Amino acid sequence: MKIDLNTCKAILFGVAVGDALGVPVEFKSRQEISRQPVTDMIGYGTYNKPPGTFSDDSSLTFCLAESIASGFSLEGTARNFVNWRYGNYWTADNEVFDVGMTTQHAIDTLVKGTRPDLAGDFDAHSNGNGSLMRILPLLVYISDKPIAERYQLVKTVSSITHGHVRSAIACFYYLEFALAILNGGEKFSIYNNLQKEVADYLVSIEMSQYERDIFERLLVDRVDLIPEAKIQSSGYVLHTLEASIWCLLNTDNYRDAVLKAVNLGSDTDTTAAVTGGLAALLYGYENIPEDWRTQLARKNDIEDLAERMFSSLK
Repeated sequence: MKIDLNTCKAILFGVAVGDALGVPVEFKSRQEISRQPVTDMIGYGTYNKPPGTFSDDSSLTFCLAESIASGFSLEGTARNFVNWRYGNYWTADNEVFDVGMTTQHAIDTLVKGTRPDLAGDFDAHSNGNGSLMRILPLLVYISDKPIAERYQLVKTVSSITHGHVRSAIACFYYLEFALAILNGGEKFSIYNNLQKEVADYLVSIEMSQYERDIFERLLVDRVDLIPEAKIQSSGYVLHTLEASIWCLLNTDNYRDAVLKAVNLGSDTDTTAAVTGGLAALLYGYENIPEDWRTQLARKNDIEDLAERMFSSLK
């Protein structure tokens, strides 16, 4: 498996395009959206932003990518997060217009000098999707490492904002899925293989039965066969992960995958960002509709970041 420039572009544009598609309808219910489903890149809506505006999901993804591009460090990543929140770094239009409560609290904790791996809340009620939504660029850094090291790095990077083990497991599952895509796997084979591989690894590190059971839909069941009405799309990390895998398994191209995610309603930008990252890796950067890529805010800057992230691997 070799990571090329298009892989790096797929990671960044896959997340950001999905995010931008969801921004205008964030917080709208599924029922509300169903009356006028999203079928294309639109603007304004929830935040009154023009088409192609990405949110905190992409900004924090780019902050992590910047750290990787310049020689990954936890401290550098944390500094970038603080710079985003209080310096508008990597924002779409020089304004932070959305930030999760858990992420906000962690960033303020960082500002006070707390070590990055201890900044995120460790409370079970602090399992929003704020670390999952930004974790994908880490794939570039961990792809050649053994599973124990992959897990530890994922857990540590999640912990900058989300310290509970449930968020770490969600991020780990997501990146293991992404890594299997990189290795040429077919999506249903990947899903089936991860049921054993991730489950076995969690047992090997003596993860509690309680936490393992929470991931039953992904590690035991057929999530793709669950009816849409029973797929939730809130800001809870498990809901976002389940919904993104459900969208990926029930579509066969990038466009349909991210639109399905957006039209689930509620946390539309994050569900689509998380779905979009995997879909872009699975179908390729070129499968992201060109008109969506063209409309994306800071498109040239994102391309430059992808090139620098790729160059860091050489």
